[in-house]
Amino acid sequence: MPLSEHEQRMLEQMERALYAEDPKFATALEGSGLRVHTRRRVYQAVAGFLVGIALLMTGMVAKQILVGVVGFLVMLGCAVLAVTGWRKAGKPGEAQAQPSAGSGSRRQGRRKRSVMNRIEDRWQRRRDEQQ
Repeated sequence: MPLSEHEQRMLEQMERALYAEDPKFATALEGSGLRVHTRRRVYQAVAGFLVGIALLMTGMVAKQILVGVVGFLVMLGCAVLAVTGWRKAGKPGEAQAQPSAGSGSRRQGRRKRSVMNRIEDRWQRRRDEQQ
């Protein structure tokens, strides 16, 4: 769930205050550890995919259907982990990707954004009514 504009502004203010107060600590917390962890997970998934291929081939050569099926399932699971992990990792020096109206299909991006805008507006109205 994306942050509202107000929440994004608050977060940016807190980040600026943290950088002003202790820049060394702020740079240590930038989040590169998450990116490294995610990339390591992707590499492990690729290695698992290769193990799955080996199991699949072994099952085919030995005519052991169960081994081949297990190899295929390992390949499938590792492929899913690699693809989802790669999307989360992002590129070095790039902040966490926030969906924008120009990314992906323009029509779909606008539709998603407009739905999210309506939901955020409703949420904001409810919060304002309660106060």
